[in-house]
Amino acid sequence: MSASIPATSLQLRSLIKSSGELEISLASITTPEPGPEEVLVRIEASPMNPSDLGLLFGAADLSTAKAGGTPERPVITATVPEKLMKGMGGRVDQSMPVGNEAAGVVVKAGSSEAAQALLGKTVAILGGAMYAQYRSIKAVQCLVLPEGTTPAEGASCFVNPLTSLGMVETMRREGHKALVHTAAASNLGQMLNRICLKDGIGLVNIVRKQEQEDILRAIGAVHVVNSSVPTFLDDLTRALVATGATIAFDAIGGGKLAGQILGCMEAAANLTAKEYSRYGSSTHKQVYIYGGLDRGPTEINRNFGMAWSVGGWLLTPFLQKIGFEAGQQLRQRVVAELKTTFASTYTREVSLADALRLDAIAVYGKHATGAKYLITPNKAA
Repeated sequence: MSASIPATSLQLRSLIKSSGELEISLASITTPEPGPEEVLVRIEASPMNPSDLGLLFGAADLSTAKAGGTPERPVITATVPEKLMKGMGGRVDQSMPVGNEAAGVVVKAGSSEAAQALLGKTVAILGGAMYAQYRSIKAVQCLVLPEGTTPAEGASCFVNPLTSLGMVETMRREGHKALVHTAAASNLGQMLNRICLKDGIGLVNIVRKQEQEDILRAIGAVHVVNSSVPTFLDDLTRALVATGATIAFDAIGGGKLAGQILGCMEAAANLTAKEYSRYGSSTHKQVYIYGGLDRGPTEINRNFGMAWSVGGWLLTPFLQKIGFEAGQQLRQRVVAELKTTFASTYTREVSLADALRLDAIAVYGKHATGAKYLITPNKAA
């Protein structure tokens, strides 16, 4: 299989210069050579998740984006506002590869038995630098996809499925019985709905548009509330009473929503309370922020007693916390339900070069529901 592997291949890179300019380009790199315990994967499909876009664009103002280079080797530049450059300090003047996860075919393997066993297999992989034509990675990090599964079907095996499963597992481990999710019509949100319906878990979905509510209703979601309507807080409180949800995972981050959720959890607890407490409900209310669709400050109006907390939640620290064995159990469920519970849909498939077109960036750069792109690095533009 190694005969057709090119000596050089393309990799997408993101660079924020000390001058305050973002530059996204395609770099020609030496195709990696796998070590004894590694395999070389020809990347066929890699999704564009919000976490990928955060690294891809940094704090750049995309309204300033300009196209340059050639059709085969496009270069996108944009300005990073001066006030946001401090937050980019850790990556300034470093050309960084992008892409958390992917799927493809193992075309070359190291000498170890584990690596050789994967030769020719279609695998899903996680580990960064996936917006590339080839990626060398340890054999143990590969998830072999079931026979008949395409790379596109397996490309989103990790981030969204494990995040949604991780939310449910966090809920259970922290003693809650139901949960709340925001930006709930996303691919991740739809997965979470399917998990909760299958496992009999109460889920309150918060969306911003009627069409997003329609998406969730169509897949069987029971409790969907729209944050843009005047009755939102009353609707949310009723859904919280019905489910008993006391933990939330918020993809929005900025603005009033996290505080509103806590306030409605308090209101729901008081509606079912058997006695009054001047300190508010003793039921602990938890909001985890795991995204930043709104980059503004998180606004908390403390109208929910003293038993509450707001914190951050990320997949990698969660997996480290639960350990390898528990993480493997989650991964095996993903494989078993890859075409049902954890199926992903994409608006469009693009080559590496097409991903750097201004019209494409204008769509997927908005993080909008129903605008998920899939990069196919080895297909021509």
